[in-house]
Amino acid sequence: MTSHVKLRKERAGVVDYETQIKEVRCQLVDQLKVLDLQLEQKSQQLQDLTDYLRRRSEIEGEYARSLDKLAERFTSKIKRKEPCSGQSVAQCWLVLLAQTRQESKDHSGVSDSCSTTLTQPLTHCLEITQRMAKRTKDVCSQLQDGLLKVTTELQTAWRTYYQYHSEYESAEGKLKEAEKQKQGASKKIEKRQCKVQEIQLKCTKARNDYLLNLAAANTSMNKYYLQDLSSLMDCSDVGYHLSLSRVLRSYLSSRSLAQQNLSGGLQQLHTVVSGLDQIQDRDNLLQTHTNTFCLPLRFHYQPHEGDQVCEVSAEQEIRCEMETRLQQLQSKLTGFTQETEEAGKTLQAARSALMEGISDDDLDPPPSNSQTQGSLLHLQSPSQSQGQGGSSESLASSSRPSLARRRANLQETEALYYAKLKEYLCKSSLISKLQAKHDLLKVAVEKAEATTGHQPRKSVRVRSKSQPSVQFTHKLFTGDMLSFIQASGQEIPVVVESCIRFINLNGLHHEGIFRVPGSQGKVNSLRDAFERGEDPVADSRCDLDSVAGVLKLYFRTLANPLFPQDSTAQLLEYAQIDNDTEREVKLKSVISSYPPPVIIVMRYLFAFLHHVSQYSDENMMQPYNLAVCFGPSLLRGAQDDDVVTLQPQINSLVKSIILQHESIFPSPAELQGPVYEKCMTLEQDDCEEGEGDSEHHSKEESEWKGERSQANSSCSSRQPPLGGTVTPAGKFTLQFPMTPQGWPLSPGYISKEAQDLSSSEDITVQVDKEVCRQMNSVFKELLSRQSLPPDSSTSSHPPPQQKKGGIGWRREKPV
Repeated sequence: MTSHVKLRKERAGVVDYETQIKEVRCQLVDQLKVLDLQLEQKSQQLQDLTDYLRRRSEIEGEYARSLDKLAERFTSKIKRKEPCSGQSVAQCWLVLLAQTRQESKDHSGVSDSCSTTLTQPLTHCLEITQRMAKRTKDVCSQLQDGLLKVTTELQTAWRTYYQYHSEYESAEGKLKEAEKQKQGASKKIEKRQCKVQEIQLKCTKARNDYLLNLAAANTSMNKYYLQDLSSLMDCSDVGYHLSLSRVLRSYLSSRSLAQQNLSGGLQQLHTVVSGLDQIQDRDNLLQTHTNTFCLPLRFHYQPHEGDQVCEVSAEQEIRCEMETRLQQLQSKLTGFTQETEEAGKTLQAARSALMEGISDDDLDPPPSNSQTQGSLLHLQSPSQSQGQGGSSESLASSSRPSLARRRANLQETEALYYAKLKEYLCKSSLISKLQAKHDLLKVAVEKAEATTGHQPRKSVRVRSKSQPSVQFTHKLFTGDMLSFIQASGQEIPVVVESCIRFINLNGLHHEGIFRVPGSQGKVNSLRDAFERGEDPVADSRCDLDSVAGVLKLYFRTLANPLFPQDSTAQLLEYAQIDNDTEREVKLKSVISSYPPPVIIVMRYLFAFLHHVSQYSDENMMQPYNLAVCFGPSLLRGAQDDDVVTLQPQINSLVKSIILQHESIFPSPAELQGPVYEKCMTLEQDDCEEGEGDSEHHSKEESEWKGERSQANSSCSSRQPPLGGTVTPAGKFTLQFPMTPQGWPLSPGYISKEAQDLSSSEDITVQVDKEVCRQMNSVFKELLSRQSLPPDSSTSSHPPPQQKKGGIGWRREKPV
């Protein structure tokens, strides 16, 4: 009953978010429809005005009767539609029709002006308006995609948080049950306490990601609805009101010259034209469609059942990680803010240039005869003023570019303007999201410092899961991955698992991860260490870019690529399918035919790459950028294929798999195997836990005997056994490693070697202080005996062979 209620509550939370996001999606679709309707209305207005001027030129001689019919025609059309009566352009249009009814008698000279001078700019204005509306819609669609991406990330973080919190409650319940059974359950309680702490840490990380994504989603909503929509509407109207104003002003000028008796009516029309206001029209449009453009409700925090924490918490275990992330966000915000300010300045300059280009037309009224003669007399000498009145006009007109050239320049300015608009809006949206995360992280870190003070953070010796330091018969690098997996028993090769874990813990927020190359020397060193069976990235001091480089190097140098070459052509063909669902089904059908071990590695890798792409706001690695970095390493064409030609297709394929990895690869229920975890933790060394019972040791002993006998058979020719054994009489004998010169190594060196191997061996050895003192005394005695001349029995045995990385070490299991 309890689980049913819990499930119902979880479903209620999901429904709340899904319903809210569904409403937002519907609202975004309606916004595009309104923008299309606005374009249609503006186009209709321009077309009607163009038709009006052409008809006016034809019926100019018919005077009152024809003009009354014309005015009545357009007045009835406006009454039937009446979509934007509150806008300044519509008001201007209404006054113009009213004046038309009053101006039943006009001069015949207006006919030429209406048929040529005024209609061409309106046609050009219509072209500009349609182009700008299309560009505005494209930018709006991109911003909406980014908004939906934020909501999707919010849902994903929310589900991850619910999952880990459920695991935490389950582990806590098992701990309480173990605590009730006090007799002989101390080790069990300790083990479950460690498990609860680890899951609690995962839950905290998941909750922090959820809260950060929640803040980013709400901030993005505010930014889009309160700022971006207004900016987009302003951009779509750039030049529209100016062109209409100039056309109508030119019309007013020609009418004033032709009809002095209508000065009163024209003054009224002039007042209305002067009231053309782009900002007011935009506000009227927003007010008319309030439900479409209003800001949606905030996304409220929905904690999992029983979780009382409702803010980002910087616990001691993750405080260092959060401080590092806070510093990275501060650095990124500083850089993005400067770039956005520069983009804003460039945007304003481009807008001014665009307005100037739109204004560069032939609508300016020609000067009167008296003005022309006065200016010529002022500029020319009396001797030059006679017979040269038209030379200045011809010189001024010849200095201007041609109409086609001016329109070409205007289109270039439009492209620049919208490029800067897109850059400015995208970067400002990114700053809003990063600022929201930065503010929450800053508050959490400051609160943690105020609570705990500047105490030194605990230094816990940790390691990642690794395999024993054993030389396998199959090569790790430049070898066949499937053969290595079958020979080593590692479902995920150690280099893949260790590098991914290291990047998960240290590099998800690192800018340019996988794109910035690491040091070639460090990459080679890490590669050699992995090839020897070691786990060099267990040390958190490794260079992050070098670790990423080793991961790419592993897949790039495989003898057979991760995706078999015989299926590359089919995969690239399916990647070109436009329909997402169909493409997903086709890719899944091909990948399902691969061997299960290869599919497990693919599933693990692409889940990790998708997780990295979710932090693209900070690490700048979108799915396509990751595809560019990993595509050449994962897929190879045939020998006769052109790599440069195939590269865009490979990038598109890898990007599609990253985005749709959950649907393409089988779930753990369908194919058992390791699954990538988003919230990883630093695992404690086995020797620090001190757990185990007699059954566990007996099982380990039986497994160890089989593995050790096989290892001894393969390594006996290279290295004598070192370590300690127990004789049948119960005596413990020690075998110490020797240098090539025959000198025994110091206890400190052996202790270091033992610590390194304790992270990879299956056996846990506990040595107390008394044993350490006895071992030191034994070493001193051995050193004193070593100074004596060696006897024949000693000289007959050569010193132990060494590996390239140092003295080999092997511990014997007690009999």
